[in-house]
Amino acid sequence: MNTAQSHVERRITLEGEGVQRVLERVNRELVGLAPVKARIGQIAALLMVDRARRELGLTTEPPTLHMSFTGNPGTGKTTMALRLAEILHELGYVRSSHVIAVTRDDLVGQYIGHTAPKTKEVIKRAMGGVLFIDEAYYLYRPENERDYGQESIEILLQAMENDRDDLVVIVAGYQDRMDRFFQSNPGLHSRIAHHIEFPDYSAEELLTVGDLLLEEQGYHFTEAGRQAFADYLERRMQQPHFSNARSVRNALDRFRLRQAMRLVEQGGSLGAEELAAIDAREVLASSVFGKASGR
Repeated sequence: MNTAQSHVERRITLEGEGVQRVLERVNRELVGLAPVKARIGQIAALLMVDRARRELGLTTEPPTLHMSFTGNPGTGKTTMALRLAEILHELGYVRSSHVIAVTRDDLVGQYIGHTAPKTKEVIKRAMGGVLFIDEAYYLYRPENERDYGQESIEILLQAMENDRDDLVVIVAGYQDRMDRFFQSNPGLHSRIAHHIEFPDYSAEELLTVGDLLLEEQGYHFTEAGRQAFADYLERRMQQPHFSNARSVRNALDRFRLRQAMRLVEQGGSLGAEELAAIDAREVLASSVFGKASGR
């Protein structure tokens, strides 16, 4: 029996129940991001097929899994890295689902001989899982001749090539800055197989994010409170330093603080509904409406 006949006769079922559970969790945790979710689903499908090909003895090369996540703050990049690590672990491409999240300060030293051990220690901790480098472009500072970021990049490049069977590196940051970063580092660009852009949330999506976050904490908007929050979002999204879901989370924390203060000052007996409801009063006290109580 020749090899071709053997391949025809042997069949295999693509097992992806664990991966499907992770993808369903992604859909629950992250509102919107349809193109990102579709791309992650495609990568998962590719890896399932690659695993099946290996099990049947077909020709295959280990896929390059290093990635770039680009987008504004609060668009779900870190959360997606966490879920992606679970998918890679489920399919056997990394030994563990752990994610080591770092920035420049964790990798680059302040004096000669300091950067190499710092970078190597981070890589050692991440080995067998995923290394997530946020705002990766800060590693490269050509305007400073005494900067040691390039040394860290070179060590990372070596690990990405030599240890790609045991380490997945995800670099993340703003789109335009990451583009310039890759132009300045062709070696890094060539090792990144998947470039995934995370779009900003719409106002409607952020309103849903707010509902879900409050629900997780055992709170909810009143009807008037939700309408006030919709108005808040329309105004806040036009202001500087808006960070999508991160700004929503911060706003909800302030609403809860104001609600607590209002209830304490109000005094008297309280029921579950009063303790759980975020009213328009909490939202309208925000600075976007001309108040002085914060954004």
